[in-house]
Amino acid sequence: MCYALTIGFITYGKSTAKYLPYFLSSLKNQTFADFNIIAFDNTENLDNENIDYIKKNYPGIEILRAGENIGFARAYNKMIGKAVEAGAEYFLAINPDIILEPDAVEKMVKAMNNNKDLGSVCPKILRFYLTPQPPLLNSRGGVNFEVKKTNIIDTCGIQLKPGLRFIDARQGQIDYSSSSGQAILGPSGAAAMYRIDALSKVKQGDEYFDELMFMYKEDCDLAYRLFLAGFQSKCVNGAIVYHDRTARAKGESNLQVALNRKSKNKQIKKWSFLGQQIIFIKYWKQQNFWNKSTIIWHEIKMLIFILLFEQYLFGQYWKLWKIKKNINIYKKG
Repeated sequence: MCYALTIGFITYGKSTAKYLPYFLSSLKNQTFADFNIIAFDNTENLDNENIDYIKKNYPGIEILRAGENIGFARAYNKMIGKAVEAGAEYFLAINPDIILEPDAVEKMVKAMNNNKDLGSVCPKILRFYLTPQPPLLNSRGGVNFEVKKTNIIDTCGIQLKPGLRFIDARQGQIDYSSSSGQAILGPSGAAAMYRIDALSKVKQGDEYFDELMFMYKEDCDLAYRLFLAGFQSKCVNGAIVYHDRTARAKGESNLQVALNRKSKNKQIKKWSFLGQQIIFIKYWKQQNFWNKSTIIWHEIKMLIFILLFEQYLFGQYWKLWKIKKNINIYKKG
C-alpha cells in the first residue's frame, strides 16, 4: 500500500523507551491517517524494551535494526530509502521524546500541499517534562510519569547566522504568537517534514543526511543544502508538538554560549563540534568575504576556549583530519 507520508523515528535503550507510550499514542490519535511508521532501533542488543513495547502494542510499525548504534544520519537515510521505495511524497523525521497535538501532522502536510516551493516544514515545538508520579511503578515494571506541557518554545526551526552558525529560532521564549508561520532555514531534526523530491535533488551519492555526522548538526547541513538548492522552509505555527530535549541552549552572546556549554554532555559537544567543522569545510567556497572572516574569527575564539576549558575537543581536530578526504565538498548543481 502506498502512503502519502512515511514517519520515521529512532529508538535507543532506556533513553527512549520511557517516552514510547506517550509518543506513539499521540501518533495514533492524529487526524491525518495517510501514513506508515518505521522505527529504527539503534540499541545493540536485540531483546530490549523498545522493540518489545512496539511489537506488543503497535504491531503495524515496521522495525529496522543494525545490531549496533549507527547514529542518527545513517539510520534516517535507511528509513528515507524505504519511503522512496514505497512511493511516499513526504518523510517526517521525529524524535520519540515528542508528544504531538492531534492535528499537528495534518497541518504540516497541508502546508506542504499548498506550497510546492517548500522543501521542508517543522511544527512549533514547545517543551514538556516527565515527572515521576505515584505509584512510582506501573504494571509493566516501569516508572509512572506525569506529562507537564509548557508554553516555553523549544524551537521553531533552524535559523542561519553569519559565518555558517545555526541557532534554534525563538528557543527559550514564551509562546505568545498565533501567526500562520515564519520562514526559516530549515527544520530542527527533532521534528522535520521533508518533501522527498527535494531530498532526492540534494542527496550526496546515496546519502540524504551526511553520515560523517554521527549525531548533531546533520539537520543543519541538510537544511543548508536545501536552501542552496532554492527550496523554502517554514515553521507551521498551528502545528504544535512538545519536546523533552536532552541538550538545551539559550542565548547567542559569547558569555551565554559558554555558560550553556557547562551543562552539556561531553559526547554531545564532541559530535556537535565535529559536525560544525565539517560544515565549515563543505561550504567554504560558497561563502563571501564577510562570512569567511566571521568563520575565521569564530575558529580563533573557539581554539582559545578549547585550550582553556575543553581540551578534550582537540581530539576532534585529529578525527577531522582523518576524515577530511571523505568530506563531500558542496558543488551547486
